[in-house]
Amino acid sequence: MQTLFEHSTTDEVIARIERLHADLQPQWGEMNVAQMLAHCAAFQDIAAGISGASRSWLGFFVGQLAKPVFYNDRPLPTNMSTLPEIRIADEKSFEAEKEKLIRKLRTFQANGPQGCTTRPHPFFGKLSAEQWGKGMYKHIDHHLRQFGA
Repeated sequence: MQTLFEHSTTDEVIARIERLHADLQPQWGEMNVAQMLAHCAAFQDIAAGISGASRSWLGFFVGQLAKPVFYNDRPLPTNMSTLPEIRIADEKSFEAEKEKLIRKLRTFQANGPQGCTTRPHPFFGKLSAEQWGKGMYKHIDHHLRQFGA
């Protein structure tokens, strides 16, 4: 499984982001491409411990059992629900969000596992840095595939 802690993986993800353009339509979901970039940047902040999100009741009861979905080798299913704190509904600037996400990805990769949050994931609960790195790759890969990248 790829992880955002590897230089080559982060470089590959950034190259895929660079291929996006503002008028792409999603293959599933409701976000436009700029909102997706903002959503992914907001999730980077959670993984880095810059911001947080509260644990859901469902997460307390089911999250531990479902946790491998976040970091195993299978792609995330389409049309999954998202954390309310990082649900992006307002309009965003494509170029600004693209630059912000690329900057956050490079920072996450450079900070390595020791820069990962020790707070629990809002749904899956406690994750190791390795699980965060894999899950963050899996999350962004999911959204890049959503827009054909």
